[in-house]
Amino acid sequence: MLDLLPDLFDQYPEKLSLAQAPFINYGKNIIFYGEIVTVACFEDNSKVKELLATDGTGKVLVVDGKGSMNRALLGDIIAENAVKNNWQAVVINGCIRDAGTIATLAIAVKALGCNPIKTEKLGVGEINIVVNFAGIDFIPGWSIYGDANGLAVSEAKLTLNEI
Repeated sequence: MLDLLPDLFDQYPEKLSLAQAPFINYGKNIIFYGEIVTVACFEDNSKVKELLATDGTGKVLVVDGKGSMNRALLGDIIAENAVKNNWQAVVINGCIRDAGTIATLAIAVKALGCNPIKTEKLGVGEINIVVNFAGIDFIPGWSIYGDANGLAVSEAKLTLNEI
C-alpha cells in the first residue's frame, strides 16, 4: 500500500480530522497508524527520550514542541531507541536533527523541519495531555494516521482491508 489517508477519508469522511501543517517526512517509513501518546515540551526533549525508551508497540508519539525551530527534539540516538522499542512513528510540532540517519531508520517521523542544535535536558514537559497544533487536537488514546498525503486523527480506531 502506498497511500492510506485517501482510502480512510473515502470510507470515514466524518470520523477523521486532517492536520493543517506542512509536515515533512523524515523516517524511512512513510505510512503509519497507531494510538496517540503525547508530550508537550519546549526546547527540552527529556520526556521524549523517556517515552521512546518504553514499549511503543501500536503507538505513535505526538510531540508538541510549540513549533520551535530553535532546537531539535529528536535525534538519531533517540530515534534508534524508538525503533528498538517498536514505536510506529514520531510526529513533532518542531524540529529533528540527524535527518540523514533518521531517513535510514524503520520508523515514520514527521516534523516541521531540521535544526542541528540539541536541546537542554531539564526534565521539563508534560506527558499524555491533550495537545493542539496544526488545527486539531491530539488526544491520548485516540488514533492517528499518516502517509505522504498528510496526517489525520480519529476518536475510534478505523480499519481498512489493506491495513
